[in-house]
Amino acid sequence: MIKRLLPMPLHSVLLWMLWLILNDFSAGHLVLGAFLALLIPWLAHPLSDPHVRVKRPLKALQYALMVLWDIVVSNFEVAYRVLMPNSRLRPGMVVLPLTLQEELPLAILASTISLTPGTVSVDFSLDRQWLYIHALHVDSEDALIAHIQQRYERPLQEIFAC
Repeated sequence: MIKRLLPMPLHSVLLWMLWLILNDFSAGHLVLGAFLALLIPWLAHPLSDPHVRVKRPLKALQYALMVLWDIVVSNFEVAYRVLMPNSRLRPGMVVLPLTLQEELPLAILASTISLTPGTVSVDFSLDRQWLYIHALHVDSEDALIAHIQQRYERPLQEIFAC
């Protein structure tokens, strides 16, 4: 019964607190803020799309730190490659077979690849079985695919237990 009346309790509390912070603290705003904090999540809840949840938060923190490290290292690698003669660059498109299927982990994977200098996620296949990636320099397609799967995709599977 309470879940039907208050489907998103955390959102309601945050909305009410935000309302009180942005407006004068008076009885009228207290009541109006509470009314809106109950009404808005109640109306919006049917529109929300359920998604997977983080099952291993410490692994997620470790993943974020690893991605930050990879961004720093990749910046130096890209700077080195750009400063070298262009004849040594071998840009290429790589097709990554995907084992992830949920939207949120796929979006995080694509964002991670795009955030890392030297690679850009181009598009997913219509059936979400493949991710097309453009890389600034490709020594070996198989090595790049194995690296992305091992370094990014497998940890995301652990984080979201999917």
